[in-house]
Amino acid sequence: MPAKIYRVTLETEERAELTAMVSKGKGNARRIRRAHILLLADEAQEGGGWKDADIARALGASVRTIERTRQTCVELGIEAALNHTRPQQTRPKILDGAAEARLIQLACSAAPDGRENWSMQLLADKLIELEVVETVSRETVRTTLKKTNLSRG
Repeated sequence: MPAKIYRVTLETEERAELTAMVSKGKGNARRIRRAHILLLADEAQEGGGWKDADIARALGASVRTIERTRQTCVELGIEAALNHTRPQQTRPKILDGAAEARLIQLACSAAPDGRENWSMQLLADKLIELEVVETVSRETVRTTLKKTNLSRG
């Protein structure tokens, strides 16, 4: 088993604050669980900190949760470790304003020969063919048209 990379060492005041939070049992359950994790992982306690697997077993959490809590505590501090925030996943937009306008123009135009209506895939393929975008999925086309109330179905 590899050595711990992130070692949690709590000050006396921090330890007292976390102990009070855990013993009260009031508040956000996730915050209390993370406080408990930090208390058990504390290297400054007598006998040193517990192993991640032991903490996971004792608290009914995954080992990865223990590792992430340790890492956040060491890198960003105790408050960050206690307050869980979801990772911000921001993807760049596939269709900018001009590409959306071109899509809407296509969707409102006559369907290709042999077709009664434009399909999402046909629209996506046409945008690529016209070099409006390099790649685009039919789902992106669908959500864009839905946003502008032009989708069928």
